[in-house]
Amino acid sequence: MWERLNNYELGGEITDREYLISKTKALLIKAVKEFLPRSGRVGVLFSGGVDSTIIAKILQDLGVVFTCYTSGLKDSSDVKWAKESARIHNFKIKTRIFDEELVKKRLLKICEVIKSNNPVKVGVVIPFYFAGELAKRDGVKILFTGLGSEELYAGYERFIGAQNVNEECLKGIKSIYDRDLTRDEAIMNYYNIKPGLPFLNHELIMLALKTPKDYKINEEYKKLMVRWVAERLNVDKSVAWRKKKAAQYGSGSDKVLERISKPFNKGDYLKRVYNPNRLRLGALYSGGKDSSLALYKMMLDGHDIICLITMLSDNPVSYMFHPSKKRLINLQSKAMKIPVIYGTTKGEKEKELKDLKKLILDAKKKYKLDGIITGALYSNYQRERIEKICEELKIKCCSPLWHKDQEEEIKELLRNNFKFIMTSVAAYGLNKKWLGKIITEKELEKLVEIKDSIGINIAGEGGEYESLVLDAPMFKKRLKLVKSRIIEENENTALLAIDEVSLESK
Repeated sequence: MWERLNNYELGGEITDREYLISKTKALLIKAVKEFLPRSGRVGVLFSGGVDSTIIAKILQDLGVVFTCYTSGLKDSSDVKWAKESARIHNFKIKTRIFDEELVKKRLLKICEVIKSNNPVKVGVVIPFYFAGELAKRDGVKILFTGLGSEELYAGYERFIGAQNVNEECLKGIKSIYDRDLTRDEAIMNYYNIKPGLPFLNHELIMLALKTPKDYKINEEYKKLMVRWVAERLNVDKSVAWRKKKAAQYGSGSDKVLERISKPFNKGDYLKRVYNPNRLRLGALYSGGKDSSLALYKMMLDGHDIICLITMLSDNPVSYMFHPSKKRLINLQSKAMKIPVIYGTTKGEKEKELKDLKKLILDAKKKYKLDGIITGALYSNYQRERIEKICEELKIKCCSPLWHKDQEEEIKELLRNNFKFIMTSVAAYGLNKKWLGKIITEKELEKLVEIKDSIGINIAGEGGEYESLVLDAPMFKKRLKLVKSRIIEENENTALLAIDEVSLESK
């Protein structure tokens, strides 16, 4: 069918409204009959909307024994309307109520079944997953759904104002296999249930593509033809003309995802829950903004950050390592609940690479790492040497900030509520007044001005300044400076000595 659709060209439309209603009704009844099993229980994935109610009404009129299955939040509109429609039409219904705790517990399995962490797909499939679980327990062999009705009869917002509605319908039905059908079939296969898809009957599709726009959509309603057919099947008008929300909104699953994803957005959270290419990573960590942002970005991509890897160098002007204070790193490690492994080096050029290789090897063995994360932006010296070490140790080197615009990096930090300060400055245009101050949009604007006039590196990768992250999205607690002092070498060179620091609740 899909190959025929790919080569299908829209032709003339049928304008006889009564003929279209009668023919559409007849084809839907025929399609439902074709999906009925010779033996075994029958179910309907039921939301109380016009599509699922039509299917249930046809089954009822055919004398088929069936059960409607619905799922959603306790107070969701789909659960409410499913129960009401079942009551009005005398359908047998079973309901599975989910909440945040249940969804969170099953979320990984749901993503694994559909092999996706797409927020829309996951939101749509959550009620399907729990309703399917009920059907499986009942031994259902065929579970009917209304998939395809929205595409064929202009049920989405995008159809409003479309120049050629049937052209949009054809595009939608062509893409339904990859977009929706594979997702739904994955759930069905998981429960060993066969799908009943009457709206994807080939004859019905051909007829729908000859149904004029005015019989599909107007200023007030979408899916007009489906609603007219529902009335001919004696579906109650309150159901036939109900304006239904998409499954993820009607069931409340989108609301649940929104809540359990905090402080992340849904997309980033789901990447953390399910990533088929998930890696166990160690983060080369200095406590500054670059290594912290790099760690965060890889976390958002769904990878497991297993440990922090910090080299303590005796050389304050090392070519490879930013100065790190073990006391501060320990607190950041506790704030993130990620263990840290330390190494030491005298910081002699090139020789320090052997020390780094040994440290990464120790981390690889101890934590079974697949790779490491670096916060390099433009330093080829650092990146090339770390990549060489990783190649020798047969692990991946992940540099998510590589060649990222300097100003955009600071903006990304601010957008994601990173709280960071400068702990040292060593460049014209900077002075001791910058030390210990939380960097905000105001400071960024000033840095841009200095860059434009003097040419400093806004990100500080040239040694213009060092930073310390006090708080970030992955921090469970934040650092608080209790006592600090400034040591000034000259007008443009100064250091923030942190004498006392603590962790506090967020």
